[in-house]
Amino acid sequence: MRKAIETLKNIWKIEDLRQQILITILFVAIYRFGSYVVLPGINPTMLTQLHQQTSEGLLALLNMFSGGAFSNASIFALGIMPYISASIVIQLLAIAVPYFQKLQREGESGRRKINQYTRYLTIAILCVQAPSYLINLKMQAGPALNPGIDWTFFIIMSTLILTAGSMFILWLGERITDKGIGNGISFIILIGIIARLPQSLFQEIVSRISEKTGGLIMFLFEIIFLLFVIGAAIMLVQGTRKIPVQYARKIVGNKQYGGARQYIPLKVNASGVMPIIFAQAIMFIPITLIGFTGAESASSFVQAMSDITGFWYNFVFAVLIVLFTYFYTAITINPNQMAEDMKRNNGFIPGIKPGKNTAEYIDEIMSRITLPGSFFLALIAIIPAFAGLFGVKTDFARFFGGTSLLILVGVVLDTLQQVESHLLMRHYDGLLKSGRIKGRSGNVAAY
Repeated sequence: MRKAIETLKNIWKIEDLRQQILITILFVAIYRFGSYVVLPGINPTMLTQLHQQTSEGLLALLNMFSGGAFSNASIFALGIMPYISASIVIQLLAIAVPYFQKLQREGESGRRKINQYTRYLTIAILCVQAPSYLINLKMQAGPALNPGIDWTFFIIMSTLILTAGSMFILWLGERITDKGIGNGISFIILIGIIARLPQSLFQEIVSRISEKTGGLIMFLFEIIFLLFVIGAAIMLVQGTRKIPVQYARKIVGNKQYGGARQYIPLKVNASGVMPIIFAQAIMFIPITLIGFTGAESASSFVQAMSDITGFWYNFVFAVLIVLFTYFYTAITINPNQMAEDMKRNNGFIPGIKPGKNTAEYIDEIMSRITLPGSFFLALIAIIPAFAGLFGVKTDFARFFGGTSLLILVGVVLDTLQQVESHLLMRHYDGLLKSGRIKGRSGNVAAY
C-alpha cells in the first residue's frame, strides 16, 4: 500500500505526466457527459423499449462500445465504430489499390492523406447508419418522439447531429493521443466498456444471491475464472519469440563497433487487439444493412449473425479474427525491410545468409507464431458465449473474454507502460518490482 501511494506521489510530481492525465480525464468527462445528452425531440423517459432491445444480442454489444449512449438516444449514439469500419476499408484498399499503396510509401504526407480519406469515408458511413438508427428509434420508441414533430425535419436534423457527434468523439480521441495519455481512439472504446462494468457486476451478484443454493460459490468460481482469462489475455498480449542477431565487428580508427549479439523480439500477437476490433466492426454490418428492423422481419442469416451466443455468429467471428490477425501482421511487419536494416548494419542471423534468405526466415517464423496466436486470440474472443451456457448473465459474460476484455487488457497495459516510461525517465521506481511493463504496441501503431 505504501508503495502504491509513493508511486502516485511520484506520478503527480512529474509535470508533463500530470498534465497529460488531467487532460485525459477532462476529455473523458466530456465524452461521458455527451453520452447522456439526448437528441432534440426525444423524451428520455419513454425509451424503455429501446433499453430492452439493447439489453441482449449484437445491439447490446454495440451499446457497450458506445458506453450506453446507443440506448440513451444520445448525440454520441453511434460512437466510434463507424471510424473503425472506415479504417478497415482504407487498409484493405492499401493492399489492393496502387494509389493507396503509393500513399503509404510517401511517409507523413501520405499518412495525412490516408487519414483524410478515412474521415471522408467515416462521414459517408455515418450518413447511412444514422438514418437506420433513427428509423429503428421510431419503431422501438415511437412514443418517445415529441408529439407534432415533423419526421422529415427530425431525421435530417438528427442525422447531422449524430454525424457531428461521432466526428467529435474522433476529435476527442485524437486530442487524447496528442495532448493526453495516448492511444486516444482505443481509450475512448475502453471508457465505454468500463462504464458498463459496475452495472453488469451488480446484476450478476444480485442474480447469484437470489439463487437458493450455491449462488455465492458459483460467483466465486466466476471471479476466479475471470482472473484466469485476464492472465491468459496478458500472456497473449506480451508473448514474444526472440531471434538472435549477430553483428559483425567494424573497426574505425581506434574504436570497435558491433561484435555483440542482440535479439529481435517478434510478438506472438503482433497485431494486438486490432483484429478483434476489425472483426467486430464487420459483424455489425448485418445490423446496419437491415436498418435495425428487428428479428421478426430479418432473414434467418441476419438473425444468426445477430445472436452473439449462437454457433454461426461465433464461428464466423473466430474465422474473421484469424484472417485479420494475419492481415494486420502482414501490413505492420515487413520482413524484407528488417532484413535490409540488418544487412545495412552488418548484422546477420547465425546460420542464415543475409538478404533474401533472412527475410524468408523471419517470414517463416512470423507465420509459425502467428497461427497459434490467432487461434488463441479467437478462443478468448468467443469465451463469453461459453460463459453464457453456464448461467452467467449476458452483460457480465462479455467481460470473460471477447472484444471487451482484450481491449481492456491491451489499452491498460499500453497506458501503464507510458506512465512507467515517464517514471523511469525521471529516475523514479517503476510500477512493478518484477520488471518493466510490456505493452501491446511494440510493433503496432495503436489507434
